[in-house]
Amino acid sequence: MSEIIEREKKVFIQFFNRYPIVIERAKGCWIFDEDGRKYLDLIAGIACVSVGHSNEYVIERVREQAEKLIHVSNLFYTKPQVELAEKLAEISGMDRFFFTNSGTESVEAALKIARRVTSRKKFVSFTGDFHGRSMGALSVTWKEKFREPFMPLIEPVSFAEFNSLESLENAVDGETAAVIMEPVQGEAGVYPAKKEFMKRLFELKEEHDFLIIFDEVQTGFGRTGEWFAKDIYGFEPDIMTLAKAMGNGFPIGAVAVSEEVHSGIQKGDHGSTFGGNPLACSASLATIEYMEQNNLLENSRKMGERFRKGLEGFDFVQDVRGFGLMVGLSVSDAKGFSQFAMGRGVLVNATSERDVRIIPPLTISREEVDLALSVFEEFAH
Repeated sequence: MSEIIEREKKVFIQFFNRYPIVIERAKGCWIFDEDGRKYLDLIAGIACVSVGHSNEYVIERVREQAEKLIHVSNLFYTKPQVELAEKLAEISGMDRFFFTNSGTESVEAALKIARRVTSRKKFVSFTGDFHGRSMGALSVTWKEKFREPFMPLIEPVSFAEFNSLESLENAVDGETAAVIMEPVQGEAGVYPAKKEFMKRLFELKEEHDFLIIFDEVQTGFGRTGEWFAKDIYGFEPDIMTLAKAMGNGFPIGAVAVSEEVHSGIQKGDHGSTFGGNPLACSASLATIEYMEQNNLLENSRKMGERFRKGLEGFDFVQDVRGFGLMVGLSVSDAKGFSQFAMGRGVLVNATSERDVRIIPPLTISREEVDLALSVFEEFAH
């Protein structure tokens, strides 16, 4: 057992179940442990490292910003914050942005905004949805084992069955402030919303006048082969939450709103000391620029398709799903599959007893995809 692992047990709050690997460094799609062994990383810091580990373009931009200004708080204006908001408006089609430090903070802000703008209290979420671990985000997260120890949470919240039209219709009403959903459920194992389900959701919005929040914390910034999963479905939410790949691993998130929603917000409704600090915004701008310059949305689509086609050829794989480089598969023993792959130098994430998630950096090459598939083929035998 590593000395670092033993030291961690004595000083760190034991919230996490970790892989028994101490990571020392990483480059591109590869990470290296303290003993020098390398692993092909198909987890990417849980879909965060979008343009590859230790990306030199991002590092240089962060270094340049760190030499000028790291933090002054939101009592003042800073250029990187405004430039990032302008860039996000360009690629997302949303109108206004507020910066946070994480996905769960983005969800908290979104829930507050929805209540303020609608003057309603009720939220509707879905079976399988994961929105975060803080008290508001936890309230709209499906898994009871996450919620039950911390009751009472925010109320009222109803959970409709994901992709069930009847359940959705029964859950929403004139008291609903907002429906929050992952267009593609990530922590559940990569399960996309059906297009007819999405269509019906927006029809019900017109009927009951609630807001729609898209949680794109995991699906955003090229993960699905488009800038955002909403672009696949062709529907525009009222509010959108962002984080993860937004800064290539640097902690940053955002909540985006339409101009109409923004008109109902008042100064003082929300705030953040660190949210949108110059260093984080510079990291995010550099990440987006690198994605544009290197056609990573197209690479996400092509390499994701290569993964899915390869996986569909294995008898032990029961189901393959997803968009771009957000790939889910079902097997009889997900944990056993992930441990087998790790033992052969490939890291994947088992999200349940039978579901596996593949979410590598968007820079992954054809050769690296084929290497992973060759390891998976070994599992079949």
